[in-house]
Amino acid sequence: MEIPQRIVDRVTTKMRLGPDTQVDDKAVILGPTQPELTDPFLVLSEDWISSPGFTWHPHRGVETVTMVVDGVLEHGDNAGNAGVLTTGDVQWMTAGRGIIHREHAFRDERAHTLQLWVNLPGERKLTGARYQDLHVTRRPVVDREGVSIDVISGRAGDVVGPAVNEWPISGAVITLEPNQRLDHVLPGRDRAFLHVLEGRTTIARRSLEAGQTAWSDPLPYALVSSIALETGDQDTKTTVMVFSGEPIREPVAMGGPFVMNTQEEITQAFRDFHGGLFGDVPRQARLKYR
Repeated sequence: MEIPQRIVDRVTTKMRLGPDTQVDDKAVILGPTQPELTDPFLVLSEDWISSPGFTWHPHRGVETVTMVVDGVLEHGDNAGNAGVLTTGDVQWMTAGRGIIHREHAFRDERAHTLQLWVNLPGERKLTGARYQDLHVTRRPVVDREGVSIDVISGRAGDVVGPAVNEWPISGAVITLEPNQRLDHVLPGRDRAFLHVLEGRTTIARRSLEAGQTAWSDPLPYALVSSIALETGDQDTKTTVMVFSGEPIREPVAMGGPFVMNTQEEITQAFRDFHGGLFGDVPRQARLKYR
């Protein structure tokens, strides 16, 4: 059976916002302005952190996927999880009904991160909170000559990524050497995005460079589908972050760190947080180091 080939429906370019009170620099790759076009994905931000970073703050109704591009990220939450993530590591956090956490550059030195917000369907928004460290050295990798697929979530061929998620998501980091082609297989009903982290590539006949994202809408008639990535005669490798998920197709209400289906549910989330139903804000000190 021939696998249907995907097209690129649109290409977006990240917007650099500059420093703010929390980070040294920030860029928005995906903003929540038209969630119906990016469903089930809501936000993809890029941050360069030294000090202070993101102090204690709550979440509800989403899963956050944080990838360390470079440096070392210190994290902690009010469920007792704490640690550090280094280059290539991924943290997959299910906020569910409520969690309070923080993210800092370890030793206040530097951390360069990407954070993706994945929506949850209404029936799963108040699930229990869960936290996963997906270290790069422990994730499965599909290797062939000139192409490497680091599998974070979902399936690539016979290889399954370690992430456990409340809404099925496929996620991988693909590295291609010059003059290579990959037909990357994805569920047909998924919406997919392919964000170029470094280098340049052609995705389904559309040329992209670092900082650009190709979006491919679902093929509802197809069980599986394929999208072509190609690199030309160039000097450097190309790295692409590929995520896909089936659209949830529910109303989206956002209020700060909370994502629900209605504004009334957002109001209730703020009440629950301020009423202590998310638990206490921890008083623990920053991680010690030698």
